[in-house]
Amino acid sequence: MIMNINSIPKEIVDVLKTLEKGGFEAYLVGGCVRDLIMNRIPKDWDITTNAQPEEIMKLFPKTVYENNFGTVAIVNEETTDEKLKIVEITPYRLEAKYSDFRHPDEVKFSSKLEDDLKRRDFTVNAMAMDLTSNIKDIYKGQEDIKDMSLRTVGDAGERFKEDALRMIRGVRFAVELNFTVSHETMEGIMKNSGLIAKISAERIRDEFIKIMMSPSPAVGVVLLNKLGLLKHIIPELEEGIGIEQKGEHIYDVWEHLLHALSHAAEKNWPLEIRLAALFHDVGKPKTRRAAPGKGKKEYTFYGHEVVGARMTEKVLERLKFSKKTIEIVVKLVRYHMFFSDPDQITLSAVRRLVKNVGPELVWDLMNVRICDRVGMGRPKEEPYRLRKYESMIEEAMRAPVSVGMLKMDGNKIMEITGEKAGPRLGWTLHALLEEALEDPNINTEEYLEKRVQELAKLSDKDLRALGEAGKEAKDETEQEELVQIRKRYGVK
Repeated sequence: MIMNINSIPKEIVDVLKTLEKGGFEAYLVGGCVRDLIMNRIPKDWDITTNAQPEEIMKLFPKTVYENNFGTVAIVNEETTDEKLKIVEITPYRLEAKYSDFRHPDEVKFSSKLEDDLKRRDFTVNAMAMDLTSNIKDIYKGQEDIKDMSLRTVGDAGERFKEDALRMIRGVRFAVELNFTVSHETMEGIMKNSGLIAKISAERIRDEFIKIMMSPSPAVGVVLLNKLGLLKHIIPELEEGIGIEQKGEHIYDVWEHLLHALSHAAEKNWPLEIRLAALFHDVGKPKTRRAAPGKGKKEYTFYGHEVVGARMTEKVLERLKFSKKTIEIVVKLVRYHMFFSDPDQITLSAVRRLVKNVGPELVWDLMNVRICDRVGMGRPKEEPYRLRKYESMIEEAMRAPVSVGMLKMDGNKIMEITGEKAGPRLGWTLHALLEEALEDPNINTEEYLEKRVQELAKLSDKDLRALGEAGKEAKDETEQEELVQIRKRYGVK
């Protein structure tokens, strides 16, 4: 296979040349070599050498060596490419014992490249290349690339016992590269799947995100399930397997979620929408009941969006997702049922939806709804429904859905009423917003000034009741829904 040496950044070439001029071997190694062979743009550039850390540091003007694995960071302050300001070099290393199933107990350096390659995870990542495009490929990684097959270096079980995260990485590589997983590798994962519990949630999350952002995330989730990994990571998803839905759905809950996720990936939508598509009906297994009075077998899933939102929050917290990501995904799951019947939706309700999820998320919510609809087995969302939804949202967005959109602010309220800064200003603004959500036509300076004067005559207790009515009503509704669901279905 021919590779273009010119595709390697100058900063990387300079590091390799410096090592060679110093009398040492120097190779690109791992994923970047694989990507060059596959005509992909490498995301990272890993360099290995027979030089020891102290010898590496003598060759470069500015280095950082603050780890236990022998990796020396070369600081390149002249480059404008942020990704190349730090270039890492790691000496050849020997295999070692991994007591924690993630990190070697000790690091031993070697003088032979072969020792370094044999400790790597998969054959396609166990190749090295020098500046003359000479490839060291003792485990036939190029053949596996040609066959589009993922295979471990040596015994699969041993590789996964050394580092259990490799099992999820294997799934990730399969969906990123569109490779199949060899039979031996699959067996090795299935036999050792329980070891994934030894890995930190942060590490698992990072690999799961890469699976979700791959071209085929649904295939990745299926592989995680098939290989026995999903039950140790997100067992809540497996609860949907075999849970029939009937009605407009042609798939069970599990398949429906996978199809919804696939559509989000086809549209190249961001992580939050993909996660919401995967989790939007995760609460259905816990809330499914036979529909009363139906002649044929039908089911109801009352409150599944509320239960699902709580379940989603717990899953994402367990996997250590950021607070922002959790907040967004939980909102999208919680409100995904809003767009269920355009003939029953009022503009007032749409305005309140925009207020609840935020103007910045309402179109993402629409996209989750589209994923939901397509995931039912529909070839596409009905154009007339989409047009109606979109027109209602656009009209609702022109009305005030936040206090910042009112033609009244705290300074003006203080000027009109003589009030000092304090909670009464917030209560007044939110009381005005509640009225505007029902009737946006009241959002005029003339009306709001008159209404502010009327509100100023209320006691703190009465004004607070008006100002917090929307929030309290929302909170009380959700709490009551959850209480009723728990009573009805025994959901914890």
